[in-house]
Amino acid sequence: MGGRTTTTDHDAITVEGVRKRYGDKKAGKKALDGLDLTVARGTVHGVLGPNGAGKTTAVRIMATLLRHDEGVVRVAGYDVRTRAADVRRRIGLLGQHAALDEELSGRQNLEMFGRLHHLGSRRARTRAEELLERFGLTDTKTRAVATYSGGMRRRLDLAASLITDPDVLFLDEPTTGLDPHGRAEVWSAVRSLVGGGTTVLLTTQYLEEADQLADRISVIASGRVIADGTADELKARLAGDRIDIVLRNAADLAVVADLLRPPFGGAPAVDEDRRLLSVPVTDRMAALTEAVRRLSAASVEAEDITVRRPTLDEVFLHLTQEVPV
Repeated sequence: MGGRTTTTDHDAITVEGVRKRYGDKKAGKKALDGLDLTVARGTVHGVLGPNGAGKTTAVRIMATLLRHDEGVVRVAGYDVRTRAADVRRRIGLLGQHAALDEELSGRQNLEMFGRLHHLGSRRARTRAEELLERFGLTDTKTRAVATYSGGMRRRLDLAASLITDPDVLFLDEPTTGLDPHGRAEVWSAVRSLVGGGTTVLLTTQYLEEADQLADRISVIASGRVIADGTADELKARLAGDRIDIVLRNAADLAVVADLLRPPFGGAPAVDEDRRLLSVPVTDRMAALTEAVRRLSAASVEAEDITVRRPTLDEVFLHLTQEVPV
């Protein structure tokens, strides 16, 4: 469970007991309900949660775009309520939708963002060239953004959020709507940022994204943190391994589900479309041997049997399915 945070010199972000309601402060919609969060400097911190969990509200508060009702939020060492201007000078924000001018070229977009951040024309031009090279966009810098692929646009948007070289970067579902190639492009860019010392807070609905990028993950439900840890630590909450069995005949699914339930101590998850059963186990080799024996005795054919660790998706569903609204 999320505990009380403790601020240290190694923390880029601390959120303590934050509450936020929309509308009436007593009767309005509750968005955050005692949120606690700590993000270490120079790391990627993933924030996961179902729709309506409060992820975007939390980011908007940390980025000084929204005021919270209760609690304390510090970003880059400054209180977001009393030192908002200091916070803004040290952060970048990439929202769910690109904020680019389609008719301008990639270089012109970055120069425009530089001027909006009060960089001189020469400095804005130099910074634009630096970022175009950093994100592999030099060859397309004179093309109109309207001709860019989804991944290229997102990389350019990411570059724009770094125009002032921020200490902390907020990425709010940065790969929504991108194909796998575009997502991979953004992931590579994020890794390079952290390698350069930037702290990244990433909200996402893609569990694989958090698994790939985040040093630490906080799971939010109903406006509060319900679990926090590395991906491996969160996976360890679902004790043991799982056996996945793909059957040759979907008609055997119900029979095999009954066969596996008694010895393995948990009802198998069934995916009819994939002819797949997945069941939790503790002793992986003994369970595998017993599963094969039972299938053989029942004359059921399996196309594949695999022993694996739980996925982050399964952990996420396990953690959030019983959280009261």
